[in-house]
Amino acid sequence: MSLPIVFLSAALVNNFVLSRFMGLCPFLGVSKNLKTALGMGAAVIFVMGTSSIITFIVNEHILLAYNLEYLYIIAFILIIASLVQLVEAIIKRISRTLYTALGVYLPLITTNCAVLGVAVINIREEEFSLLHAAVNGISAGAGFTLALLLFACIREEMVANAIPKAFRGLPITLIAAGLISMAFLGFGGIL
Repeated sequence: MSLPIVFLSAALVNNFVLSRFMGLCPFLGVSKNLKTALGMGAAVIFVMGTSSIITFIVNEHILLAYNLEYLYIIAFILIIASLVQLVEAIIKRISRTLYTALGVYLPLITTNCAVLGVAVINIREEEFSLLHAAVNGISAGAGFTLALLLFACIREEMVANAIPKAFRGLPITLIAAGLISMAFLGFGGIL
């Protein structure tokens, strides 16, 4: 499988948030503000990309080599949790405002099923090399960020508009998310 196809597939066609419906907690929780969404997106790109590389190497050279492949979920979660702790420490040091704005959603990257999902997909695809896994992880993070930024822009506009009382809050948020998801289904014909 060529790298451009892996990129398009992970970022647009099989977008983790809008097509696979993974990672919805931070998607709904952090998308109220464009700046916060961008910060979360950058953190997810880093964690997905780096964890894809590290989990692929650990799986190939440790788990499979010593017949410990049944421990892959535990090993992957430990790797992801370590990376999230690193990201959390960096964001806390660089931007206290962003750290406060992300709140509980930053450590929740550890339990974000999209991050674990991309790591599992990387080891399940038989034709994936380390480079394929890295591209898949980074592009899945880019697709997550794209969805987050689009949704943050829409939610910022919704605040400025008069929404009927029955639809305010979560109902209009879910309707908007559903409409964006339907739009992303149009990318299915690309590949």
